[in-house]
Order: sequence, then structure tokens, then C-alpha cells
Amino acid sequence: MAQAANVVQLKPRTLQAFDAYVREAEDGMRPSLEGRSTFLWTDADSARALQVRRGQVVAQLWAGDGPVKIPNGLIHDWSGAAFVSGRTLEQALALVQNYDNHKNLYQPEVIDSRLLSRDGDHFTIFLRLLKKKIITVVLDSDHDVRYTAIDAARCFCRSYTTRIAEVEDAGTDKERVLEPDTGYGFLWRLYSYWKFEDRKGDTGRGDDGVYIECRAISLTRDIPLGLGWIIEPIIRKLPHESLVHTLEATRTGLLAM
Repeated sequence: MAQAANVVQLKPRTLQAFDAYVREAEDGMRPSLEGRSTFLWTDADSARALQVRRGQVVAQLWAGDGPVKIPNGLIHDWSGAAFVSGRTLEQALALVQNYDNHKNLYQPEVIDSRLLSRDGDHFTIFLRLLKKKIITVVLDSDHDVRYTAIDAARCFCRSYTTRIAEVEDAGTDKERVLEPDTGYGFLWRLYSYWKFEDRKGDTGRGDDGVYIECRAISLTRDIPLGLGWIIEPIIRKLPHESLVHTLEATRTGLLAM
């Protein structure tokens, strides 16, 4: 791989563009959190809501038909949803907040997981991630996670990566963790926004259970000229596949409770 793609470093202007995008995205979330618009992304589209209620995991780009191009980088903005019949908000939160178990719940994408600290609804966690498509990339990541109760039936969670470092020769005697923001640039930032809503089935829609949504905004390198055949499948497909896998694994874990 080293011969096929050069090691790159996250540039300040790339991070500035990502931060500006995130600020705008978070501003756009406020109406749904403050009761001024529909809380769930699922409910904004009747066809999508029907798919989710029928047990499908639905995921699509938040807007447009591809990643957002910024200087020396790409922003991937995906939203997804799942519904788990017969389960509750309390059960969903107990499952996702068991961070020591994420290595079992979300395998094979999560190789290792640890809760580093907790202060009420504020968590710091460690995840070792496996990204595999054509080549294999292992990443060590730290996350700052905060949950906010909207009311008795709804909860919002935001998770920011505070460190992502590529790992060379992971799991061997030669293992080496690179400096953050240096490497092949397949994942520089991952900001996730989760919504949970408990419904009691009194709406006549057959949705007695819990809705789980995740909007994942990630930052990767751009696609270098001449290397699209290697880089493009990793950068363009993995954000979608990872979100679907996360939601499907969450749904499966809840059904097993």
C-alpha cells in the first residue's frame, strides 16, 4: 500500500472547512431538539418511516449524491435509522452505553473497546477500529460522548472523535501507532449524532418499540489523481457500510436482550 498511496497529513485548511461544515450542521439540528420541527429524521418522509417500521435499516446521504469536496479532503454526511419492536429507550441506552462490550457488539469493525471515564451522562471511550476494503487499515480512536435527555421518551447523543491514529502492523511485535492526523487519511474525524425515541404503540402505526437514528459526519482525504481504483472504494463506500453495520448490530443486540 505504501507504494500505491503516499502518506499524507491533515492540513489546517481541511480541518477548518470540516469544522465550518459541522457548525452549520449542528445549527440545523437545533429545531428538532428544541421541538420546533420533527424530532426523528425517520418521520420526515412517510415512505422512509414505513421502511423503518417494517424492520429495514435505512441509510442515505443527508443531502446531494456524494461526499462534499473541501480543500484536500472529503466530508461524508450519512443519516440512518432502525426500529426495534418491543424494546425501550432504557434498554437501548443500556446497550450502547456499555462501551466495554462494543468490541463484541460491533465486531468485526470494532476490534477493541474501553470506557475511559464517566461523569453522569458524559463518557470518554477508546475504540480500535478495523476498516477493510481492498486493503486493511487499523485505527486507534478516542471519543468524547455526551447524552442529553429531551424528555422521558427521547434522548439525543453526540460523539466527537478527539484522536484518530493509524496503527501499523497491528497486533504484532512490530505494532506502531502513528501520530494523529498522519497516515493514509482514510478517517481523520468522525462526529456522530444519535437520536432515540421510545414509542408505546398508541398511534395505530404498529410502532411499539424504540427508534434509533444516527447521523455520521466523517472527514477523509481526497482521492488522488491516478489512485482512484484503490482509494475511491475505501473512501466512498465505507462510510455508508459502516453506518448500516452499526445500526444493524445495535438492532440485533437489542433484539437479543
